[in-house]
Amino acid sequence: TPPRFGALCPRCKSLERHRLYALALRNGALGLNPSTRLWHFAPEPTIPNLVRDKVGTYTTADIMRGALDLTLDIEKIDLPDESYDVVICNHVLEHVEPTKALPELFRILSPGGLAALSFPIVEGWEETYRDASITSREDRKWHFLQGDHIQIYGRSILKMIRQTGFELTELTTPPKLFVRHGLLPGEKIFMARKPAGEKAP
Repeated sequence: TPPRFGALCPRCKSLERHRLYALALRNGALGLNPSTRLWHFAPEPTIPNLVRDKVGTYTTADIMRGALDLTLDIEKIDLPDESYDVVICNHVLEHVEPTKALPELFRILSPGGLAALSFPIVEGWEETYRDASITSREDRKWHFLQGDHIQIYGRSILKMIRQTGFELTELTTPPKLFVRHGLLPGEKIFMARKPAGEKAP
């Protein structure tokens, strides 16, 4: 919402955000290697096959879905500190409370570890749009673009990521790749890295 013509690949069923991750993985942006411990929250069907053979440990999790490795709440992750080296969290944070989820992601990452985060954001807005009185799926669809979203982020989410302790960089694609691969212009993966030597608070 709104409709995006050509968003769905007829062959692999990927959407724009999946293809952006595929390009990032192809370019080595996530720094995966045979010793990497990778944690993927709410994995989309298109991504696991791209990463599973590139890492030493690949663990999937969600709060409710079956057929995954773990059932976990991203706002209260029942895992030890520094359990993983890379986290993929693709279009999850718009569903949850970031003040709870971000510290948990920071905690479970090893020093120098990376959280690859993507979410809808309107960078022309300073503050996140959120209204706790909007609770029905239909109303949330109109206000937050999807019935199970609870917010649309503004630039303040980037400040929040940094305040959690992450070093933040942004990955996007140049115009020719956006056209060739059917991406959303300007869509980003926010690369949140836990500083080396940093311990969980």
